Amino acid sequence: MDYIGIRHPDHFHGLPVHTAAVSVPLPAPDAVAWRLQCDYGEETDFAALWQQFLDTVDTARVRALLIGPWWREGYTPFAPVRDLLVAHADRFPALRGLFLADVVGEECEVSWLPMCDITPVLEALPLLEEFTVRGCGAEDLRLRPLRHTALKSLRFESGGLPGELVRAVAASELPALERLDLWFGSSWYGGDATVQDVAPVLSGSAFPRLRHLGLQNSEIQDEIAAAVASAPVVAQLETLALSMGTLSDTGGEALLNGQPLSHLSTLDLRHHYLTEPVLDRIRTACAPALVEGGEAEEDYGDPDDEPERYVAVSE
Repeated sequence: MDYIGIRHPDHFHGLPVHTAAVSVPLPAPDAVAWRLQCDYGEETDFAALWQQFLDTVDTARVRALLIGPWWREGYTPFAPVRDLLVAHADRFPALRGLFLADVVGEECEVSWLPMCDITPVLEALPLLEEFTVRGCGAEDLRLRPLRHTALKSLRFESGGLPGELVRAVAASELPALERLDLWFGSSWYGGDATVQDVAPVLSGSAFPRLRHLGLQNSEIQDEIAAAVASAPVVAQLETLALSMGTLSDTGGEALLNGQPLSHLSTLDLRHHYLTEPVLDRIRTACAPALVEGGEAEEDYGDPDDEPERYVAVSE
């Protein structure tokens, strides 16, 4: 099946990603998405790297920014990096895309990736249109409900997404929001969000301009599928992702018995536990929508006991 999960993007906010380095010819500030990262063991810490970036690049023209590993050796809290972003927000009037913690497993497992309250970043960048956050933390990753009139795309990639954060997203006023992706993750890593936490989103009342919804990477994927099957928001969507989780025939039957999904352009179910007959029925029922399925994952554990199933991204 196609690989889905944690990886470095080649493009972000419609721009090729360029890792900042002052030792090579610099591209035009608005021609790339700039990635800032500390290399393991190097002498320059992130604060110095950040100042170097401010001094060498016309940040007034920077349209997209990705923050990679911000530590030199041991993992350190993200809050100081957040504070640098907030303190210098006025240096980035053209910034429209921001990715916090573009970090892959070879650099830090997502379950170890420390985050913090990221609300101040959105408050400091009222013109931001695309915001992606990668990290795990029932104790660290936080968002307070807020109003942001420019944000079009919001994405949380997590191995354990706190229910409190999901509720904050659902309670926020985001009138321009068109794309929302939530990776629920594993309860082992603090993923305690429930279907009820996203009820305002499913009702269609929270984000009237929403065209893509991803409720993914969940241990309760069957419950999510059952809720989506009758959710009013589905009628306004163009694409729907229920991938990366533990979706089984129970959730598949709920989708088949629910509202039509044939108006979608794509239904993403990759990394699932559906049997082939049920997946084939979903494909037929959703035509002409493209159903991305791939091969089913294998159950683990004793065949006589309840099957053990895993989300795509947890540790």
